[in-house]
Amino acid sequence: MPNHAPYDKPVWGSDVMVDALRRLDLPYIALNPGSSYRGLHDSLVNYAGDEMQIIECPHEKIAVALAHGYAKASGRAMGVVLHDLVGLLQGTMGVYYAYADRTPVLVLGGSGPADHERRRPYIDWIHSANVQGQAVREYTKWDHEPRSIEAVPGVLARAYRIATTPPAGPTYVALDAGLQEDPVDEPVPVDEVAALAAAPAPVAPDPAALRALARELCAAKRPVMVLAYPGRDPASFGHLVDLAELVGIGAIDTHWRLNFPTRHPLCVSDTDAIDEADCVLFVDVKDMVKPTHRTDRLARRNVSRLAPGCRVLSIGFGDIGTSSWSEDYAQQIPAAHAVVADTAVALPLLVEECRTLLAHDTPERAAERAAWTRRLTEVHDEVWAGWAQHAAAVAGETPVATAQLAAAVWNVVRDHDWVLTAGTAAEWALRLWDFDAPHRHPGKQLGTATQIGISLGVALAHKGTGRLVVDLQPDGDLMFDVGALWVASRYRLPLLVVMFNNRAYYNDWEHQEKLAAQRGTPAERAHIGMAIDDPAPDFAAVATGFGWHAEGPITDPGAVEEAVRRAAAHVLETGSPALVDVVCQPK
Repeated sequence: MPNHAPYDKPVWGSDVMVDALRRLDLPYIALNPGSSYRGLHDSLVNYAGDEMQIIECPHEKIAVALAHGYAKASGRAMGVVLHDLVGLLQGTMGVYYAYADRTPVLVLGGSGPADHERRRPYIDWIHSANVQGQAVREYTKWDHEPRSIEAVPGVLARAYRIATTPPAGPTYVALDAGLQEDPVDEPVPVDEVAALAAAPAPVAPDPAALRALARELCAAKRPVMVLAYPGRDPASFGHLVDLAELVGIGAIDTHWRLNFPTRHPLCVSDTDAIDEADCVLFVDVKDMVKPTHRTDRLARRNVSRLAPGCRVLSIGFGDIGTSSWSEDYAQQIPAAHAVVADTAVALPLLVEECRTLLAHDTPERAAERAAWTRRLTEVHDEVWAGWAQHAAAVAGETPVATAQLAAAVWNVVRDHDWVLTAGTAAEWALRLWDFDAPHRHPGKQLGTATQIGISLGVALAHKGTGRLVVDLQPDGDLMFDVGALWVASRYRLPLLVVMFNNRAYYNDWEHQEKLAAQRGTPAERAHIGMAIDDPAPDFAAVATGFGWHAEGPITDPGAVEEAVRRAAAHVLETGSPALVDVVCQPK
């Protein structure tokens, strides 16, 4: 990239910072502009000549979410710059969700100046904090605020290394405005930054512990495995299939990453197969209770689905990286064998251990294994047939049924090399689409106000690949971050947004309906404070205003597929975004 500065060696502190960032090979820097890093901004634009492309975002949370989605889809960390204390506070939700989702993001911030004599009256004071990283310390892996320009390269290298070392997560470095704008008197070495930033070798399992786990797994008569984060390594998609087919294990995918092909006969997600299991293997799972318990949402009680005597095994990061503040680690279930390891290393080793053990299988054990495999296949086929029948039964309903929305979009995307970003239309995409390759889905959204930002990052990661990137976008989520639409248009992201528009925050609406039934309060008043209506947002008009191709609102279920087909053609032909607004049933 051309250097637009009138010099080619560092003159200002921010030039040194940029030279260090260059050594990290960051592809992009997402930001919302702010004066606390004006020096860094100038060096990125001019001294670095856009080598790290800036992605301008209308809000700090969107900037962090974009980096979150990019890392999930590409496996690479990118940078985010947040203005001083106030920008950091605006971005905190994005930082927290990247932490909870084990996603590497290098968050940078302008700060200060720390030297009080250099501060502008009022504005620099209310935007500054005594140790700025304190605001995110409880949900970042590491934070720092270097006090000299000589310390900056080493601090940035360490921040990147810690962020990208599994279990990955965000780190934060505050770069003092004074250091950014000070002249450089002596050369500051940056040549070792890349070596210092390289992640160490992954954590391997203890051989004896892995062997013991393999023996118990192979001895089980009705094993299933619960999968959460192993899919962050694309190779695990194949290793898990090998393990399932070799041992005869049912796979229950929680979809925090895409871990297992959905139409594989041993995929028994969203079924009752776990109730029949005599052995459950958790693979890189933080929350063991949700997939193994039935929850009474009204009474807030969990009842175990595990059969008496069911053996529990686990392999993954365990207690590594557990926060004493955020309880995202969830409730644990005692395990007979718990192996701490990076599953990217452990899974192929586990497959080989099982292969060795099963070489001595008796005919009786082989027959038991085959019988369980047949049973799992029956469960898979019955559930998939039921989902297809339901989708067909509701195909003509108005407003558009959620299953029909997913089916109509699938009829279009199945003809292309596609990617689903974050939302799954209340799981119906997972029930009707064929997720047959690890790149199809980087993992599901984490709740309202996470989806459109993450989707931008996923689209950025796949830009130039020719893939059709699809976002099944809830209306409530987009209402939080509607300015994100500008980012997709500005940077020509190949994003097809199909609105899952039920004109409500329905998850919470449903809670109010349950409480109304329990308490005898009027159910017809449950919509108050929940509906996104009167007026109903015209998302197609909003998207058009941001430069998108857009259609809708569509209420006729028979019109959805062709509208999506036109929008998909626009995305593939132009590389720019398109939106189809579909008015849906509330669930």
